Amino acid sequence: MSSRLRRFLLAASTAATVVAGAAAPAAAATGNEAPGSVTHVQDLPADRWLPGIAKASLLTYWSQGPQDAPMLSTGVLYLPEGNAPAGGWPVVSYAHGTVGVADQCAPSSNPPLDRTVRSFGHWLSQGYAVVATDYVGLGTPGVHPYLDGRSAAHSVIDIVRAARSTEPSLSDKWVAMGQSQGGQATMFTARLATEYAPELDYRGAVATGVPSNIENLLPLGGPAFPKLPLKGTTVYIANVLDGLRAARPDLDVDSYLTPLGKTILDDVEHDLCYSDARTKYADVSIGQLLSRPLDATIVGAARDILTVPTSGYDRPIFIGQGLQDIDVPAPLTLKLAADLALNGVDFAFHTYPTDHLGTVPASEKDSTPFVAALFAGEEPCTGSSCSGSS
Repeated sequence: MSSRLRRFLLAASTAATVVAGAAAPAAAATGNEAPGSVTHVQDLPADRWLPGIAKASLLTYWSQGPQDAPMLSTGVLYLPEGNAPAGGWPVVSYAHGTVGVADQCAPSSNPPLDRTVRSFGHWLSQGYAVVATDYVGLGTPGVHPYLDGRSAAHSVIDIVRAARSTEPSLSDKWVAMGQSQGGQATMFTARLATEYAPELDYRGAVATGVPSNIENLLPLGGPAFPKLPLKGTTVYIANVLDGLRAARPDLDVDSYLTPLGKTILDDVEHDLCYSDARTKYADVSIGQLLSRPLDATIVGAARDILTVPTSGYDRPIFIGQGLQDIDVPAPLTLKLAADLALNGVDFAFHTYPTDHLGTVPASEKDSTPFVAALFAGEEPCTGSSCSGSS
């Protein structure tokens, strides 16, 4: 970051600081439910392969969901072509963006999107294996706890364990990477990785389009919530409420919903993936979901799952943000960067003149050498000396 931006971010942080508590240690499961334990492995169907790979496997494995309870997840392992280097293929554990919460939306159940083919192909061409979790409850029993950062982090970490138990050519060296919902998952992963899986050699993280500071909007939640000039926000919030409804039945989330709100939550849980839900409910505001204001109990529960930690990281982090992003507006990420800087976190912050989905390809000129340095055991460029930081 430039000195000017750092001064601005520190000033912004002083004006509005969010306190994020440190995560509690993961509860250990026993028997065959231990995190990372594989229950099934098979070749990925041909229509879901990527160009230029030597092997693609579909894994079903145990992880931990809300309240650290055991839950199953699925995910994919891709191996690059060629011979593994000494010590095995370094691993990129990729956290996907929002696809929805219904089981049929799981990425491993569908042919890869063009942007996934391009992005994964880039990292495979660098000589890394790629593992990509679907997250718990997305295509597996239970409801996917959308934007429950701790649950998502467990899925991202445990697929590295699962993949290494089935593929001997993988190194224990790995980095976390993700965009949008996956950017938030990556930040939680970066906070938890070394304490949750000390047997792995976690090196650092790349997070782009990170949803953060959403919790600061929660006290406004109610029928009078203003219509936001953003894309897909109502469906994002419906996904959050649906996951919270499943994870915390004691909160009685339905009692806060209008009949339309209940219909939308049921639709996203069972029938509609994100893009279809966004189209169907494009004219519905967040206020139309809610029959009464959110009280302190439900606001507190939502904060617990949503709030991106701003301290406690022990490896370098790369954060990329599109300045034209209307899914995750730049001011929210600027505040995240301010809080991280205030807490002395080692991170590189880059902005790009692009939208939400454009941030991933735009950032690769900076994230590629960053990841290479991590795997090489070198200090990646962070702070004001990095080119491309704003």
